[in-house]
Amino acid sequence: MELKQLRYFVAVAEEGHITRAAERLGMQQPPLSAQIKAIESGLQVQLFKRKPRGVELTEAGRELLREGRDILARVERALHRTRRTARGEIGSLCVAIAPTAPFHKLVPRAIRNFRKAFPLVTLTLDEGLSNEVVAGLINQRIDVAFVRNSNIHADDLSTIPLLKEPMVLALASHHAIAKATTSSQSVALAQLRDEPFIFIGPPGTGLHDETIAACRGAGYSPRIGQQAPRITSALGLVAAEMGVVLVPESLKSLKMDGVVYRNVKGPHQPKAFLGIAFLKSNRSEALNRFIATVRREKT
Repeated sequence: MELKQLRYFVAVAEEGHITRAAERLGMQQPPLSAQIKAIESGLQVQLFKRKPRGVELTEAGRELLREGRDILARVERALHRTRRTARGEIGSLCVAIAPTAPFHKLVPRAIRNFRKAFPLVTLTLDEGLSNEVVAGLINQRIDVAFVRNSNIHADDLSTIPLLKEPMVLALASHHAIAKATTSSQSVALAQLRDEPFIFIGPPGTGLHDETIAACRGAGYSPRIGQQAPRITSALGLVAAEMGVVLVPESLKSLKMDGVVYRNVKGPHQPKAFLGIAFLKSNRSEALNRFIATVRREKT
């Protein structure tokens, strides 16, 4: 039995009259009668008892009506969800976020507004540095990522710049420079020539490379202290007086005992890139909706 035949049967069963069912279906009565006979012939079952003023379901017909209504309802739900998925209103997205990105107000605001607009899209949040994110995008474990690296190169990968924010210096509260300055004062990068720098992530990640470039712009190569996998561990090392670290300005909202922040001055002030990366071949409409939401938040 074809799906359209099942719809014909349900209409006749609910109306109890072939002519009224034909009107409901927008067709002529003779073709509908022929379809009902074809259904009964194909099933080799009598579904209706013919009466002078209509039709009445047999026991077999009542059973088919129960099942038929359920089948048609499930098909309609499937079609409805399919259409909504095609429009990006239903689905799932894995969003990776660089460890320092959530502190900029654009990121949580974009995620929050996307969830409000598309509550049926399941969002999974992950955290990763640039090299980890690239691997996740390529193997399609991740759909889109907020990244701090503007120089991500991989086949099929696209990066949309969102903003650049100034980087600030995080140093121990007992550090001589911290004691000699106030929170409203700035520190020149040249003053940090002899300081060990803590790096967030390995070479090739955004903040690591930006720190190297900024120090070289100030006329020296930074002394490399320790490498920290995440921002919290980097600030923990700063509090322990193991070195200093350059972080995005939005990190000033992250308070940690023993750590203070100072603005950086000079012609080579470092800037932290923030963008979103995704595979160009990813045709997910939910992804397109997410990208559009992030772009609106940028303005």
